[in-house]
Amino acid sequence: METGLVRIAEIARQNPKERFTALIHHINHETLKECHLEISGSKASGVDQVTKQAYEENLEANIADLIGRMKRQAYKPQPVRRVYIPKEGSNKRRPLGIPSYEDKLVQKGLARILNTIYEQDFLDCSFGFRPGRGCHDALKVLNHIIERKKVNYIVDADIRGFFDHVDHEWMMKFLELRIADPNLLRLIKRFLKAGVMEAGIVYDTPKGTPQGGIVSPILANIYLHYVLDLWFEKVVKKRCQGEAYLVRYADDFVCCFQNKSDAEWFYANLRERLNKFNLEVAEEKTRIIAFGRFADKESKKQGRKKPDTFDLLGFTHYCSKSKKGWFRVKRKTSQKKYRSSLLKCKTWLRKHLISPTDYVIEMLQIKLQGYYRYYGITDNSTALRNFCDKVRRMLFKWFNRRSQRKSMNWDKYVRFLNKHPLPKGRIYVDIYDVRPELLSYLK
Repeated sequence: METGLVRIAEIARQNPKERFTALIHHINHETLKECHLEISGSKASGVDQVTKQAYEENLEANIADLIGRMKRQAYKPQPVRRVYIPKEGSNKRRPLGIPSYEDKLVQKGLARILNTIYEQDFLDCSFGFRPGRGCHDALKVLNHIIERKKVNYIVDADIRGFFDHVDHEWMMKFLELRIADPNLLRLIKRFLKAGVMEAGIVYDTPKGTPQGGIVSPILANIYLHYVLDLWFEKVVKKRCQGEAYLVRYADDFVCCFQNKSDAEWFYANLRERLNKFNLEVAEEKTRIIAFGRFADKESKKQGRKKPDTFDLLGFTHYCSKSKKGWFRVKRKTSQKKYRSSLLKCKTWLRKHLISPTDYVIEMLQIKLQGYYRYYGITDNSTALRNFCDKVRRMLFKWFNRRSQRKSMNWDKYVRFLNKHPLPKGRIYVDIYDVRPELLSYLK
């Protein structure tokens, strides 16, 4: 499959208008075995309750049966199992759709093919769910744009319930621009229409692509590539009198403008653009703010002490200055993410109230390292220290809730931490260490 995909990628790169007519055969016996090896065995199971371990017991026969049904066009994806997880910063819950194990295999093979084709088409302003790109890359490029380019205004936008409102007809039209294989298109459509099961009841899915599906991220990127990225590149930027830039990670994006009139035009037309494709702007979360080297002066004209801030990818971005007095963008962990992470830690400790101490300490060390690896970014040291201090105090309370009487005072606790230290937060990500190829599209 790898050789075939390399050839497809080469053709897609050389011929942007090429439509591929024979793709489904790339999802074959060997491909599905590779996908099986790549899928984690710890993931939740779908409506059929089949785990990776159970499927593996008769792997060859199971895959052969799956391939046979696909060739006869008798394969139909099962409804995804609907579960809800807490939504950070609110009392709402985020819906996830968990596919059955067999559907995960096919989706992974399908995602490989789609990624191979569309990686040649996607614009450099897109960072989410793409190989070799991540959240920190998006933050680094955004930092470069605001500090080095002529940026005075930010449009901080939000699409309301994006994954739940993807229009299936438009999705298929976008796919048909590059794919002419009816069997592959039929397979994608079946996944979109598979439905969801909640409390034993199956509901139709006339729109949307479920978060949690393996193929959903690439489908979301394809949708927003045509709806937002190309429109911004081909229409918005050409219409603007000043400089304009877009940075998008999945359905989270910010737009940077030199002129306020350009930002206002974009804001006014964004609503109409999204409505055309059955998407909606979340008005309460979308705004134009003065942001950049002159934002401080403008905020003072309006009687405010400080310029507005905006959140992206878990960080609050704010205007500041370097030690030499030059304008700088700085970041700190957003309050929503900060409180959410503390709540998760508190809930986890409460759940493991009677777990062995060694296990709790070991797991806390792992969790803290993971937290620091993401939030340990330039200028965020204070938030990291505060988070570490809060967790230390939570652990102290945890020790004293394990019995009816207070079993540990603070001095004893400090001595315990000297023997079993929790990792301290430090900066892992240099915001200025950005790969040159990520900035090439800004020239």
